Amino acid sequence: QVQLVESGGGLVQAGGSLRLSCAASGRTFSSYGMGWFRQAPGKEREFVAGISWSSGTTYYGDSVKGRFTISRDNAKNTVYLQMNSLKPEDTAVYYCATRGSSWPSPWASEYDYWGQGTQVTVSS
Repeated sequence: QVQLVESGGGLVQAGGSLRLSCAASGRTFSSYGMGWFRQAPGKEREFVAGISWSSGTTYYGDSVKGRFTISRDNAKNTVYLQMNSLKPEDTAVYYCATRGSSWPSPWASEYDYWGQGTQVTVSS
């Protein structure tokens, strides 16, 4: 049974940083793609970043390029999202997800499993 558990969310002032973690279990993740998404109240789920677990190739949504960094630790089966220069518009629930392909996707519908989400709130 695949499980994804996010942690690291919280309240931070604009310009600050947070690091989110996604601990994964239940499958051999070396052949799968991982993604981070976020959803603010009243808005659609938005692609934030993705990583190919095997190659480490990364992808980012336009709104976070240059500020966020996705990475993975193979030994810990954990994916991270380092968020710097945070803005109030980054406020959302952040989810990690995995799909049955070695490459991530910007489309939420293409992911098989999701974590429960972690709240990130950026105050102005």
